[in-house]
Amino acid sequence: MDSWRAYRDFRFLWVANFFANTAQWLQLLSIGWLVRDLTDSFASSGLLVVTVGGMTTLPTLVVGPWAGVLGDRVDRRKLVMAVQAFMTVAAVVFAFVVHSGHVEWWHAYIYVFVSGICWSISLTIRQTLVANTVPREALVNAYASNTLTITGTRMVGPFVGGILITTIGFTWNFAIEAGLYAATVLAFFPMKTPYLQARPEDSGGSPLANFMEGLHYVRKQERVIWNLLVVGLIPNVLLHPVWFVLPVFTVEVLHRSADTGGILLAVTGFGGLLSALTIASVGFGYNRGLICLAAILLASTSVVLFAFSHWLFLAMILIGLMSLAQATFRTSSSTLIQSLVPDHLRSRITSLHLYSQGFVFMSSLAVGLLVDLTTVVIALSVVGGAGILLGAISYLALPGLRAAR
Repeated sequence: MDSWRAYRDFRFLWVANFFANTAQWLQLLSIGWLVRDLTDSFASSGLLVVTVGGMTTLPTLVVGPWAGVLGDRVDRRKLVMAVQAFMTVAAVVFAFVVHSGHVEWWHAYIYVFVSGICWSISLTIRQTLVANTVPREALVNAYASNTLTITGTRMVGPFVGGILITTIGFTWNFAIEAGLYAATVLAFFPMKTPYLQARPEDSGGSPLANFMEGLHYVRKQERVIWNLLVVGLIPNVLLHPVWFVLPVFTVEVLHRSADTGGILLAVTGFGGLLSALTIASVGFGYNRGLICLAAILLASTSVVLFAFSHWLFLAMILIGLMSLAQATFRTSSSTLIQSLVPDHLRSRITSLHLYSQGFVFMSSLAVGLLVDLTTVVIALSVVGGAGILLGAISYLALPGLRAAR
């Protein structure tokens, strides 16, 4: 936590990210179990439960790249504050809808879609702001420390949320989510961006020209980034729906309820926490590109083994290991990318890095259909097996990425 102690503005950003990410994980848990309760008698219940989680990422396909362009043209801090203030209002409204007792499954889809638009903007800019609050030499430690706000909150939000669902229902989860968004806005008020670099004089032009500039930079000048975007499809798109399947896996394989589902999602946070603490403390040690590829193979193997884990303790270990590997990939790839790009392109390249997450809805749809047509065990086995195959191909086909530091 060296960067946390040394840089005041990074501390404000870290706290804001902690609140925002806690809200996101609380929503992911709550919305999945809400849709399951509302569709329990439906033949397509598994499909609806899995895809409502993926719906959060769908707007990234359209909004994500333009969020990056916007982040390089306006005040990044004020942009995040505006988006999070809007989400505060949206969460309050949805909490009232749930409390009224008239909520339908498609209401949840609308809410998650709106949330996804805001999330695709906010996440891009909040990641970009890390490099604007610490100097270049502190980037690796700062990004690893910032990852704690993702993995650590995945331990807190779902654990508490699962208990609340089984004791007092869903309404308070969404009310707490609204409070967390409001707290994010408050944390941004005193924050400044002392390491924000001035844009070059020739970097103006239309938003479309700005977008093409970022795309050209990735395709022509930094091929390592392009390779990372491609292999990132494996952990960020193929494997990501595993988290959305947890409500179905918890009920059908472990024969447990929402409190156990919250524990499983919280364990994924613990795995990511171990990864972030290790990287923040000792760095990478080896090539970051090679670490990314190894993390993909480890995550995929863990999913296959998890599919056949009928014992809760073993399932917790394997889902935690999968999360540890995913967090390692994301931290490694993020720090590698941020160390390569100039600041005036930072939001655009970050948005391209996160763009693959927009395809999670499609992969969630496929996994949800597979769950309904077969079983959750078979679906998870297919997902993990495909990850192992694609990870091995990437290792053999991308020597430049293997050597990237």
